[in-house]
Amino acid sequence: MTLRSLRTSVSIVVAAVLLLVAPVREVSAQGDQVTWGVHVVLAPTWFDPAESSGIITPYMIYYALHDALAKPMPGQLLAPSLAESWTVSKDSLAYEFVLRSGARFHNGEPITAEDVKFSFDRYRGAAARTLKERVAAVEIVDPARVRFRLKQPWPDFLTFYTTATGAGWIVPKKYVEKVGEDGFKKAPVGAGPYKFVSATSGVDLVLEAFDQYWRKRPSVRRLVFKVIPDESTRLAALKRGEVDIVYSIRGALAEELRRTPGLQLKPTVLHGTFWVYFPEQWDTKSPWHNIKLRQAVSLAFDRNAINQAETLGFSRIPNSIVPDIFDFFWKPPAAQYDPAKAKRLLAEAGYPNGFDAGEYFCDVAYANVAEAVQNYLQAVGIRTTLRPLERAAFFSGYGEKKFKNLIQAASGAFGNAATRLEAFVAAGGTYVYGSYPDIDGLFREQAAELDRKRREAILNRIQQLVHERTIYAPIWQLGFLNGVGPRIEESSLGAIPGFAYSGPYEDVKLKN
Repeated sequence: MTLRSLRTSVSIVVAAVLLLVAPVREVSAQGDQVTWGVHVVLAPTWFDPAESSGIITPYMIYYALHDALAKPMPGQLLAPSLAESWTVSKDSLAYEFVLRSGARFHNGEPITAEDVKFSFDRYRGAAARTLKERVAAVEIVDPARVRFRLKQPWPDFLTFYTTATGAGWIVPKKYVEKVGEDGFKKAPVGAGPYKFVSATSGVDLVLEAFDQYWRKRPSVRRLVFKVIPDESTRLAALKRGEVDIVYSIRGALAEELRRTPGLQLKPTVLHGTFWVYFPEQWDTKSPWHNIKLRQAVSLAFDRNAINQAETLGFSRIPNSIVPDIFDFFWKPPAAQYDPAKAKRLLAEAGYPNGFDAGEYFCDVAYANVAEAVQNYLQAVGIRTTLRPLERAAFFSGYGEKKFKNLIQAASGAFGNAATRLEAFVAAGGTYVYGSYPDIDGLFREQAAELDRKRREAILNRIQQLVHERTIYAPIWQLGFLNGVGPRIEESSLGAIPGFAYSGPYEDVKLKN
């Protein structure tokens, strides 16, 4: 027997002995670890549902660390979660939730109606004002029942409360009060399938299975979200087996991933629409007050070409900031690419030789899309300076109304046409720099309209006005391209319709 074959035989015997002595429960039910290569720097603010920013990124963490009264799940747009059930009063003014028996936070404390009320009261994220203006009271009926009383009937209460915002994601009152707001971000305690272990800024987030999770015991013992902002580095890490799943691989790298034996390309069309926004269009002194300039931008770039180059044709072009899979979506005319007409509009607006349009702000993770749009704008005479920012900083500045000139932004948040319009079109929305009185009036009207057909007509009219006034120049509805390595049996990518990331995490499985 050679030394090499002897070592192999010994290794096999040792492995067999270890299998015999290891706890059967661990070996049969749980793998060791799944590692994601994440395309953005993870911000501590995303650990706290109270600060939900109206974008989908924090839900990458929420679905692992936290749980909601109800949330989108595979096969269900709104699945009972921490709430076993809910009822609506005949006058549509009261919603009562019955909490799930036995559900607990990671520190062992039971989830009670007091935690639900506390989570709502401290919520300060996207659409917080809308929610709190319309909710008259949150009443604790008993420890397992909580009632929300509305000031007037609101057909979108459940949509805003449970899906479009973080207000329905429940945190432990006693723990938050004990450690404080900053302490909670440093060591969050949730009720999800995985509990917090550690977070290193700009490096990784480590979570461990919570075996008492009500829905099921997670299949994988440990989840690691490894921050790898560079796309080629993410793909290289997947090839080397350093990570098991990578988010956001595009263009030539996506083609390379698709050709690599043992790797899978997993595309998902999201709720995520992208656009160019003109935040100064309400300023009569700004060039962007002229609709012809805004129309020129929309005509200047070839969406289909960018789609083929960056997302291999998987993105869709609904020509709207509202996803085509949302309830109450209005289908606008097809997007046009007409650089000659764009130049004519520039000349008619008084810029026959083009003009310097200033800074073009964007999320650094999608700077490649911004560069493509920027090049098309340059070709017709609209000159810009790209300003890419890390995602958390970008959306913070966007929401605080700090940007000017042009903003390339996106939202993959759950909801419907009304929730998207609330955040990005109607007065007071988180990312609304200005609004139009007639649109605001229509938005208030639809919010109180209980007849579905009449409400749909109003929401369609709002979307039509957004299109006609070129408040936005829509880019696409993102085809999100991800990569899966050979160790993974179930990635949960695409399991929740329109969701960008793996989910539910408790369903992720390693191969035996």
